[in-house]
Amino acid sequence: MASWRGMTNADIEGVLRVASEIHPDLPESAAVFAERLSKFPDGCLILTQGDDICGYAVSHPIRTGHPPALDSQIGEIALDADQYYIHDLAILPRVRTRGLGAQCMEKLLLVADRYQTTCLISVYNSASFWRRFGFVPELTDTALSAKLRGYGQDAVYLVRRKI
Repeated sequence: MASWRGMTNADIEGVLRVASEIHPDLPESAAVFAERLSKFPDGCLILTQGDDICGYAVSHPIRTGHPPALDSQIGEIALDADQYYIHDLAILPRVRTRGLGAQCMEKLLLVADRYQTTCLISVYNSASFWRRFGFVPELTDTALSAKLRGYGQDAVYLVRRKI
């Protein structure tokens, strides 16, 4: 049975394996994952089945409307960060359709509840998954639109407002 737990530095190699399978056209370095984990461990989760890593999630606070560009380090979590950002939720196909994405979202949204809004960049036409959790498309400014292009042609900026 697969289950979610907190990420550790020892998991990063497994995260890279999952990321390369799920996001072959959106590569990110080990340094990006290690930095996110060191800056905001509460937002970094691993999906394991036995000793096998079969998914991960990375999230952290940001300033509203300023998600990081793909494969970029964030430096620090800004003291005035006022929005929660779900950078990635990736699950290998062999363990999908078991409600594991929803389980992960429950965990992430508990952390996100500290903020009025949560955002993400939907890729691979996954907006229908995110809609189930209240995320809707939001207009973007020129700078954010430029960042979205780095995530692929189908990238959409989505926001969820706290009820």
